[in-house]
Amino acid sequence: MNKNDLKKIAESLIETFQYAGKESIKLYKEGLKINIKKDNSPVSNGDLKVDEIVTKKILDLTPNIKIISEETVDLKIKNTSKVFWLIDPIDGTKEYIAGKDEYTINAALVINTVPVLGLVGVPKKNRLFFTYAPDESYLIENNQTVKINCKKKQPKGKVVALSSVYKPSDVILNKLKKYNVTSIVKMASSYKFCVIATGEYDIYAARERANEWDYAAGHAVAQNAGAIIKTLDEKPFLYGKEDYANPSLLIKRSENLND
Repeated sequence: MNKNDLKKIAESLIETFQYAGKESIKLYKEGLKINIKKDNSPVSNGDLKVDEIVTKKILDLTPNIKIISEETVDLKIKNTSKVFWLIDPIDGTKEYIAGKDEYTINAALVINTVPVLGLVGVPKKNRLFFTYAPDESYLIENNQTVKINCKKKQPKGKVVALSSVYKPSDVILNKLKKYNVTSIVKMASSYKFCVIATGEYDIYAARERANEWDYAAGHAVAQNAGAIIKTLDEKPFLYGKEDYANPSLLIKRSENLND
């Protein structure tokens, strides 16, 4: 697939993501039906509806490419594909169920271990991020589409980190100290990747957690906007592992977080 093919696929998914986002809000307002999965995490009819909407459109666009979705994956089957979709219909289901606004809708196309194309919808914030190639990451907000490039939005001298928990571990705190972090903000879901891509925040570090579908779409948006994404020990962060488990993560807006 060349860049024009990827552009066409990404842009063809925008309307679907916008519709799925509206459906997620509508179902929440109607009252969600919630079940508990085998891993003791919640799933709602909103997760399943969004999964259905996004999966159907992707099947229409790329019928010959394997789709791996959080809600339909069989973890007993190892992933051996080189080209595949990763879908997390709602990342931050607990946030979604609680009526908060940081949950996201995610799809990424992985080619040879790298998420090259990604869309992240943030329905309650009316933001939609998409990308299809390096230096081609965009934000749709207020009916306007703007290119994003990790340019620093925080004042010079202020380095703000993101965390998925209120109290990061000592391992993470020590890592952040190396980058002269001045404050830490808690944020849920793959939205963290996207607000680093816009330059609103500077850095995010995490120990091994979650699965490939939780990160891939946001990873594509941020990396194609210019962010540097590796493991905590500076190894490449790659996709296509047989068990889908994520390694540790370090995402930086740029090499020098003051620029």
